[in-house]
Amino acid sequence: MYRSRLGTNLSDVTLDYVSSIDDDSQIVFYDILGSQAHTLMLFQNNIITKNDAKKILRSLEELKDEKFDTSLGAEDIHELIEGMVIKKAGMASGGKMHTARSRNDQVALDIRMKIRDDIIITCNCLLDTIESLVSVAKNHQKTIMPLYTHLQQAQAGLFSHYLLAHADALTRDFERLSDTFVRINQSPLGAGPVGGTSIPIDRHSTAEMLGFDGLVENSVDATSTRDFVAEYIAMLSIMMTNLSKISEDFVIWSTSEFSFIELSDEFTSPSSVMPQKKNPDILELTRGKTAEIIGDLTAVLATIKGLATGYGRDLQQTKSSIWSASKTSISALIILRSILLTLKVNEKQMRKTTESSNLIALDIAEKLVMRGIPFRVTHKISGILVGLAHSSKKPISKLGPSEVKRSVAGTKVNPAVVSEIISDTTVASSLRDRISFGSSGYSEQKRMISDRTQKINQYRANVSKRENKITSSIDTMMQQVNEIIGKA
Repeated sequence: MYRSRLGTNLSDVTLDYVSSIDDDSQIVFYDILGSQAHTLMLFQNNIITKNDAKKILRSLEELKDEKFDTSLGAEDIHELIEGMVIKKAGMASGGKMHTARSRNDQVALDIRMKIRDDIIITCNCLLDTIESLVSVAKNHQKTIMPLYTHLQQAQAGLFSHYLLAHADALTRDFERLSDTFVRINQSPLGAGPVGGTSIPIDRHSTAEMLGFDGLVENSVDATSTRDFVAEYIAMLSIMMTNLSKISEDFVIWSTSEFSFIELSDEFTSPSSVMPQKKNPDILELTRGKTAEIIGDLTAVLATIKGLATGYGRDLQQTKSSIWSASKTSISALIILRSILLTLKVNEKQMRKTTESSNLIALDIAEKLVMRGIPFRVTHKISGILVGLAHSSKKPISKLGPSEVKRSVAGTKVNPAVVSEIISDTTVASSLRDRISFGSSGYSEQKRMISDRTQKINQYRANVSKRENKITSSIDTMMQQVNEIIGKA
């Protein structure tokens, strides 16, 4: 239908090569909505008659319930829908639907509508996952565990503090996606192929009907830019790396060597030959799918980096990356939330591991600092204590007077003071004394959990507000459509 300039149709092989009809299944509904808004605008601005608008709008409404035959030879969903409208409404009316627009602004519109819906879904799933992290943290404010740097035990901590760290990282992912939504929710419709149109259309009107916050004003920018796609997938890539980090921790912690946690059976797989195995396959796949989404981002960037200004058919290839990244990210969030809510935490093992290490070393050094001794001196004393404990295969708390005396040799520190501090310092006291803002101390957990809970509620309200605005705008548009086509 679009090849009037050319003398022949595409061969089957060529059509299969250029067609995006399979990828376009994700944007059928958006293409119909966009066409309805465009048709309404044409009628409201006296560009087409009410009779023409009625026939077109009725045909589009009927298409919402139809199964599309993608074997009809159309290059994409835009051509297929227009062809079906013309078949239903007749060329005299249906042939006017595409007035003052191009596939170039159509596809940009459809992609933006699809991504903004995916952002809303992803943001809601993020909030659900963040909420589950905070909920589990609330139940583990006293669960002692070792905190790690370089995968080496570093300080005594709390499982709640660990979970809140990931809640905060995912909250930043939410905020990034929320900011991206602002740039996505701008309408390109009416920009035409690249330079606009001489027909007196109203771009602001269609933007309002479809729930956009504004316009991509410059027609060249509106049709040829896909930086918003790269931004969206980049935000998902960052989010997935955060999910991958949690997955890696849980994979390690579910091993028999750690035994910190046990995953629910539904999120593990058995071995094909070793019946005792309980493999964390779901978490491993999250790591693998993170790489896949990073690949989607690379594909988009590689596509757009070499294009001249103006629409190029290369941009068609970005669609599959969008759909894949969205689906995978949403699924990963839903699954992680379920894993968290069914997680068994081995509190005894976590505490045993924490207490079997010399994680009170820094606490001893800090308590000596509070006695007026320079930190670099107290650091050396604690380091010697750790070395003595390691060589004698006993904890610092079991070191005798002679060993304590050796730790302060060459300093003016009274060994009796060191012995007193050692006897008063435990893993529990370490967490009780940890009072710095945002620390893993007992006192900070309750405050942080309360703060995150309030944030979640506020963010949910913000997402709902956006979603309701879009829904309300489209509902208002559909009321106008129904009035014209006489649908009750």
